[in-house]
Amino acid sequence: MSDLLAVLERPDGPAVLERAIALVRGLAEDDPVRRAAAARRSLDPQLATVALGQAGLRAAAATKFGPLADTLLFTPDGLEQATSAVLADHRAARLAAAGADRLLDLCCGIGADLLAFDRAGLAGTGVERDPVTAALARRNTGRPVLVGAAEAADWRSAGAVFCDPARRSERGRTFDPAGFSPPLDFVLMVLGNTRFAAAKLAPGLDHALVPAELEAEWVSLAGGVKEAVLWSAGLTEPGVRRRASVFPAGVQLTNADPASDAVGELGDYLYEPDGAVIRAGLVQQVAALLPGGRRLDPQLAYLTADQPLATALARGFRVLDVLDYSVKRLRAELARRQVGIVEIKKRGVDVDPAALRRELRPSGPNRLTVLLARVGERHLAVLADPV
Repeated sequence: MSDLLAVLERPDGPAVLERAIALVRGLAEDDPVRRAAAARRSLDPQLATVALGQAGLRAAAATKFGPLADTLLFTPDGLEQATSAVLADHRAARLAAAGADRLLDLCCGIGADLLAFDRAGLAGTGVERDPVTAALARRNTGRPVLVGAAEAADWRSAGAVFCDPARRSERGRTFDPAGFSPPLDFVLMVLGNTRFAAAKLAPGLDHALVPAELEAEWVSLAGGVKEAVLWSAGLTEPGVRRRASVFPAGVQLTNADPASDAVGELGDYLYEPDGAVIRAGLVQQVAALLPGGRRLDPQLAYLTADQPLATALARGFRVLDVLDYSVKRLRAELARRQVGIVEIKKRGVDVDPAALRRELRPSGPNRLTVLLARVGERHLAVLADPV
């Protein structure tokens, strides 16, 4: 990344780099080797290398940032850890609505959250351990970014604090909270001693690690669970300790919402709650939303109802048939129905969907969803159409 800083420090460096990125993106060559050679015929080697790298990173960033990606500079790690704009805006709006100001972003990365805080009207200052990434954050946001460790920052004097600890080490991704940078113990100390504070963590966060006075929010985007966010006591609602937020719909559910403990037979419709709902432990709250909603099994995240309900909190399926599961029986039924495209989902059944699909050898013009479930001692295959 020193090449990137060297280019930016040239006379008119940012403008020179933007023109080089535009040149690279305009090349007709699809082959990476030929593309790089073509870039080096028009640019000096250092500038070509940087422009090629930034063009690739911007293309990859479009999913998270949309058109904004074309205005930013990235590092590979910075892009990987950065939150998509819609989720960053969600967090920033909650902090702004609570009256937070003078926000300190303790692990600002390339500045994605600082930009969201700015859009929400919050004056943000960044702290970033890596000097190169800090320089990019300053360039991307126009905000002050201090170089240093989060633990050394003066977070106690900030009006609000946000922290997104790195979860990678020299050996790769780490799931050990003590291996985060900064470690989880430090993050929890900040949350416990700051009125307005939030921390972004991995969605696999263990509920047992969340102190009772904090709220844990699991967030999904387009069907994938992206993060867990811990909120300090000044940002919580009475009685709310767990929340699921589903985007782009922007629908939320909490442990304070009505819940249903009902368990019963499979009805005309089967529902799979969104991953954020499952991670937050709010399956029974979704059951209460469904007409006659109930779980198929106390240990299973599948829900059922006799009438359909459109909700972003769960994906619905119309039940066509139910079989006692065996590969042979399921293969014969798919052949009879001329199913060539089969979606396989499972709960409580030790099956590799990709391997099963090969065994089923689907063929034909029709498509179907197969939901495998262990209900009591029975292994069921539910044939269904998405609602």
